[in-house]
Amino acid sequence: MADTIKIAIAGPKTGPVTAYGDQLFGGAKLAIEQINAKGGVDGKMLEAKVYDDAADPKQAVAAATKVVDDGVKFVVGHITSSATQAASDIYEDEGVLMITPAATSPEITARGHRLIFRTFGLDSAQGPVAGNYIADHVKPKAVAVLHDKYQYGHGLAASVKQTLERQGVKVPVFEGINAGDRNVSSIIQKLKQSDVEFVYWGGYHPELGLLLDQARKEDLAARFMAAEVCANKAIPWITGGEAAGLLVTGPKSFDADPANKALVDAFEAKHQDPSGPYIFPTYSAVQVITEAIKQAGSSYDVKKIAEKIRQGTFHTPTGDLSLDEKGDLEDFRFVVHE
Repeated sequence: MADTIKIAIAGPKTGPVTAYGDQLFGGAKLAIEQINAKGGVDGKMLEAKVYDDAADPKQAVAAATKVVDDGVKFVVGHITSSATQAASDIYEDEGVLMITPAATSPEITARGHRLIFRTFGLDSAQGPVAGNYIADHVKPKAVAVLHDKYQYGHGLAASVKQTLERQGVKVPVFEGINAGDRNVSSIIQKLKQSDVEFVYWGGYHPELGLLLDQARKEDLAARFMAAEVCANKAIPWITGGEAAGLLVTGPKSFDADPANKALVDAFEAKHQDPSGPYIFPTYSAVQVITEAIKQAGSSYDVKKIAEKIRQGTFHTPTGDLSLDEKGDLEDFRFVVHE
């Protein structure tokens, strides 16, 4: 029998969105460190194993295959929806339990898998929050909805568009741009010609930063909104400081909860930013796994541990978490931040 319980932490250590990986690795490692300091799980220490997927589906498959080859039975990750979905099929087939603290596409848990969970909300909930806020509070006559053509960005943008149109708001532009594009002047000109007053972006922060920068340079008088991945401190740097007034949907600020002060202090002592949207859900994911292992009385019977996750309620820094049959949180609320 192994002396430790191995937990894989799988996400982007390389590539354009390593900022999200920093939240994943920081949150998971601190949780593992603190659980070990209290004696581990049923007398066994947790052992972190780090895997890089570069937020790319093909590399995520390679990382998942390595997790299986290494004999690891528990995964915290992945981050992006496309990488998570690609890896999750391997985990399900090979008897590995996975909890993603960030991937939001409903498709990930809609396929009947029994070993795949998440400690974050869904695009199908986040999109309506954004769309209703735009319609009820901003009240623009016309909105452009843009996306990066990826599973996460396109799915979220489509949900926002549907909500806006249901509210009677015109969406004259619904268009994708290629992730990694360095020149978005043509799309900015299209937005100006369409007289849009507001722009929703479904995608990651590097492209949003370029859109914001180009919009200001070309005098596009429109406010922007995006999702939790764009609540990123790199945005002002990318845009030359042009991110003031940006709206983002995301979870409540877990770091502002007085009950989490000791945890915030622990993150800051490691020079980690506790305000990122994924760092606390990652910490919670490790807690859910370890508590379910205790309840199952086994660190080997993965199916039994998975059922304990579905049956239990887990007290975590992100709240008391209960997961449904699909593996999704039963109550996760998105809010709007500026």
